[in-house]
Amino acid sequence: MPEYRLDVNGRERTVEVPAGTPLLWTLRDELGLLGTKYGCGIGLCGACTVHLDGTAAPSCMVAVEEVGTARVTTIEGLSPDGAHPVQRAWIEGRVPQCGYCQAGQIMRAAALLAAEPDPDEGRIRSEMSANLCRCGTYGRILTAVRRAAELAREEA
Repeated sequence: MPEYRLDVNGRERTVEVPAGTPLLWTLRDELGLLGTKYGCGIGLCGACTVHLDGTAAPSCMVAVEEVGTARVTTIEGLSPDGAHPVQRAWIEGRVPQCGYCQAGQIMRAAALLAAEPDPDEGRIRSEMSANLCRCGTYGRILTAVRRAAELAREEA
């Protein structure tokens, strides 16, 4: 079985998995990082969103061999103590209802704000539309992304 070296949450990790194994299953089954959720398996729902070199990506659609030298960040690596502005805004705004999609939502929002610190409502809606919320908390998500941008500016 091939061996892959991955940079996950700032640590080099080595895994032995068959070629073609989705990054999602490598993270969950091989590395025990259970925050990244399985949703649809075809890259449409966003529950499995992680960062690859800071860009939001559906981990169910990325084969482990495609990761290469990219830095992989999961919800566990975004902020170990929950202090990231997006995580704080999510808690403050009581965004989750069932919570299943929230790790993916948070990861997409964090990538957006890292690339564009002050997005307008249209940009937030456009970017966040890649992630589905079965509970329909879209209004709270929008408010939380705006609040996270404010928190980040306050910290700068």
